[in-house]
Amino acid sequence: MKMRSARLRLLVLVPCALIVALAVWTPLFSNLLMLAMDRENFIPAESSVLSFEPVAVNQGSSNYWIYGQDKQHYFHFSYEPAVPYLFILKSNTCRGFDRLNVNTWCSAKPGAKS
Repeated sequence: MKMRSARLRLLVLVPCALIVALAVWTPLFSNLLMLAMDRENFIPAESSVLSFEPVAVNQGSSNYWIYGQDKQHYFHFSYEPAVPYLFILKSNTCRGFDRLNVNTWCSAKPGAKS
């Protein structure tokens, strides 16, 4: 009986530990909440729900991201249906680069919703 109880406890603790790890070390839950709260929000195709982090959010009635980042890229929501966002490598060589000012992005590429 003790062996069965220990296995059951392990079967409960391991998934709980994984959920806590995802919550602590990734933006997964905040991204899922963002996507659920506003249908206009999206995660750029070059990123993922596990790694995308909004760094500047619209303060109006919708809380969509304006600037975001992941491990490799910076992103800017462009408000244009044909090109919904721009992205640039973090390792870019733009002079006077400011991750929160798309006008300083010398080599930005257009992105498309996936």
